Amino acid sequence: MHVLVLGGTGFIGAAVVPALIRRGHTVIGLTRSAIAAETLRHAGGMPLAGDLAEPERWIANLPQLDAVIHAAGDVAAEMGAVDRRLLDVLLAKLAAQRHRPRFIYTGGCWLFGATGDDAATEQTPFSPLPAFAWMVPHLRRVLASRDVAGIVVHPAMVYTADGGVFSRFVRDARDRRPIRVVDSENTCWPLVHRDDLAELYALALEAAPAGSSYIGAAIDRFQVGRIARAFARRFALPDQTPQVVSADLVAAELGEWARGYARAQRLSGARAMAELGWRPVHLDVESEIAALG
Repeated sequence: MHVLVLGGTGFIGAAVVPALIRRGHTVIGLTRSAIAAETLRHAGGMPLAGDLAEPERWIANLPQLDAVIHAAGDVAAEMGAVDRRLLDVLLAKLAAQRHRPRFIYTGGCWLFGATGDDAATEQTPFSPLPAFAWMVPHLRRVLASRDVAGIVVHPAMVYTADGGVFSRFVRDARDRRPIRVVDSENTCWPLVHRDDLAELYALALEAAPAGSSYIGAAIDRFQVGRIARAFARRFALPDQTPQVVSADLVAAELGEWARGYARAQRLSGARAMAELGWRPVHLDVESEIAALG
């Protein structure tokens, strides 16, 4: 397939692009800079110069596509408006194609509420973090569109041993200070390694029915305190007890979106495993942290 990946040099997209290329797909990626374009070429993709916030400037340069994977985004306050404008322009462009393309939209675990001991599934009603509430009507628009075969992937908390949602722990550890956790070290997060998530996108691209949604959770829940202590051990910190900070403090430091770090959740990836044959391989978080170079 000829696939446009939005966010192809971002944290998630940087794993999605090579995963697609390994499976024989041709990847086009939107890039805002020469450095991003070179990064994409190095991964085997073809860069298309353009800014997500100004789709009118590059939309005419799009070739015929078989699919779009929308994995772009940030935590800026205007991201909802940027995404709405993008969908307005991009869906109209795709509607004019000869063939109906597939469109994978990225939701997220923070669109679901605190779950307690019950695992959220694709049928669980949304209760989004206010900072990301705009995503719900956007993903519903994609799923309802007759012009594309819409699919949604909801990633759990995405990590690598030294990146993604673990980045803050790494910074604390390298600065030789106690590892900070938000609200409680007993808070549980659903987790997925970036590489496992990339495989889910590839499987969804190739096999997911139009109108379907999948939760990308390889580990349904994992105590954040165990993650913090694993980093403290790896970096041999003198005080290995996590430092608990309030959600108000982290929101003041990073933005209202960061209140999601205090959201205790359990999410099930069973549907993706049963229907798409998704088989995550990164299931031992503490061993991966311990093996950091």
